[in-house]
Amino acid sequence: MTYAYVLEALSDPTRRAIIEKIAQGPSTVGEITKVIPISQPAVSQHLRVLRDAGLVEVERDGTKRIHSLAPNGLIELHAYFDSMWGGVLQAFKQAADDQSKGDSQ
Repeated sequence: MTYAYVLEALSDPTRRAIIEKIAQGPSTVGEITKVIPISQPAVSQHLRVLRDAGLVEVERDGTKRIHSLAPNGLIELHAYFDSMWGGVLQAFKQAADDQSKGDSQ
């Protein structure tokens, strides 16, 4: 998956809430609906989007499906932000230098 899929999946506040719940520990759909007031089918649809984005994994335990964070789910997003960080720092340094030069004149 690319960072764009991850950003799109995380753009929805309900999916972010699901990620925050699952980050506390693996959860079933029923456990998620106890803390996020939406229907089980809606949670399942959101989980499918999160799975397709590579953010969530599912494991069967008998009749239960346990959802957990995918260990490598945020790697693409992390790499994307890392690639921009150097440019951001350079621009910040340049702006500070420009302001410093303006203050000393």
